[in-house]
Amino acid sequence: MTLLKSSLLGSAAAFAAVGAAHAADLPVKKAVPIEYVRVCTAYGAGFFYIPGTDTCLRISGRARFEGGYQTSYSRQSGTNGGDTSGYQGRMRINLDARTQTAYGTLRAFVRLDAGARTGYSGVGTSGTQQRIGQAFPGIGTDQFGRDQQFVNVDKAFIQFAGLTAGRASSFFDFYAHDFEIAAATLGSDVFSTNLLAYTATIGNGLSATISIEDPVFRRTPIFSPQNVSATLNTGSVQNFGVTTQPTQVFVGYTGGVPTRFSAIDTIERERMPDFVGVARLDQAWGSAQLSAAAHELNVGNISTAATTGTGSIVAPAHTNSVFGWAVQGGLKINTPFIAPGDALYLQGAYGDGAQMYTGYCAYTGCYTQSTTTIQGQKFAQYFSDATVNPYTGQLQTSQSFTVTASYLHYWTPEWRSAFFGSYGEQDFSAAARYQQGQLYGLVSGLAGSNPFGSNAVGTPGTRFFQLSQALRDTYQFVAGGSVIWSPVKDLDIGVEAFYTQIGLKSGRAIDLDKSPTAYSNIAAINAGTFAVATASKDSVSQVRFRVQRDF
Repeated sequence: MTLLKSSLLGSAAAFAAVGAAHAADLPVKKAVPIEYVRVCTAYGAGFFYIPGTDTCLRISGRARFEGGYQTSYSRQSGTNGGDTSGYQGRMRINLDARTQTAYGTLRAFVRLDAGARTGYSGVGTSGTQQRIGQAFPGIGTDQFGRDQQFVNVDKAFIQFAGLTAGRASSFFDFYAHDFEIAAATLGSDVFSTNLLAYTATIGNGLSATISIEDPVFRRTPIFSPQNVSATLNTGSVQNFGVTTQPTQVFVGYTGGVPTRFSAIDTIERERMPDFVGVARLDQAWGSAQLSAAAHELNVGNISTAATTGTGSIVAPAHTNSVFGWAVQGGLKINTPFIAPGDALYLQGAYGDGAQMYTGYCAYTGCYTQSTTTIQGQKFAQYFSDATVNPYTGQLQTSQSFTVTASYLHYWTPEWRSAFFGSYGEQDFSAAARYQQGQLYGLVSGLAGSNPFGSNAVGTPGTRFFQLSQALRDTYQFVAGGSVIWSPVKDLDIGVEAFYTQIGLKSGRAIDLDKSPTAYSNIAAINAGTFAVATASKDSVSQVRFRVQRDF
């Protein structure tokens, strides 16, 4: 038995030795090294190297909830009005990629914003963003006008050796509602436009920028009394845009008096970019900026359709393009001697044929010739960059200006407040309004009624002309404040309240809330047989609540 056990153990040892010898002859496969993500400290906190490259990447973003309340003054049938509240859930994702090169840092930055919003425009949904294709409406019975999905490629730009190319904030802007929740103050804030810019760093914090920017995001429609608007066909579930905007002009005269009209298509064409120039100073005490912009107004030709009226045809000359312009000055003063983090913004802008550069439409709504944000608003504001002279067919620009102040104060590191206010005006020349009144006299006379609805100016010298809302010079001011609590880093819980007043610089206008049929009774208004309510101003208050987490 002992002999058998010894034989078996010896055989096992022999086999093991032979196996080991064969294994030694086989190639050894090395384990693939693991490449761990490395922290990149060259550009601040949060950056890491993309594995296998020398590019540093930072991923960041935010989640936000907002709720708002704004007074509603009307629940009239047919207005779809009466909402007082609105809600938003929004998200943001940022990607910031940087690589060091022999020419300096090569940077690419991408930001995507998206969200779901409900409620009346100005509290929840945004008519401004819907008009420029960044938001999409729900079309259900209870959803249309108060339900909206929002998606925007907010940023997508490259920076290299002083060059900025892509989708970015306009270089013209300075105070872009930095301290506000609802962004209600007046002032330029085009946070997403397409541009190509070069910035020269002069030294000691001084820089100069020349920027070529997309004009589409700075346009306010040329005034059209007919004002054809985009409509939604809920039967076929399609959005229909505007392909022609007829703006009437005189083309025939009898005894020197206009008796025939046609129309120019005043949809603005995209031809020349906007040209923006900026000088900026950044110091420890704060910043200062001077901005200037040139903005082309370029419309279509006169209609080839049959004219209306009598008299010999004398067509006006082709409508020449004109350049609107704007200038802006801004100042930011850091005030750490009051409290760490405190700062004051002061800004003023003036524009001629360039209303979007002054931001007069910021609260009420942009990219439209007129609109109302207050439900039951007594009269509409008009924002058009220009009118068409019906005698010559040429453009006549409007003027606007805005001034804004905003102060941020830290009560403690966790508690802060913002206090803000702004004032602005928009003016149309008396001659431009008078000419539109003469045009109304001819067109309505031939039609036998008011063909322009609430955009009708009325015949000069009549009571209706004195009370109509179109092309009236208006003012607006906003004042408000907020309280924000940050219990931990990157978490904000805050509430903001503000008051807005919109008014006429002179005279009174028809109160459309109290006299909704006034524009269908022009003859009776002029004859004194239709009692019409009037107003010289309107106002509203709004409250917003926000919870926001940045990461």
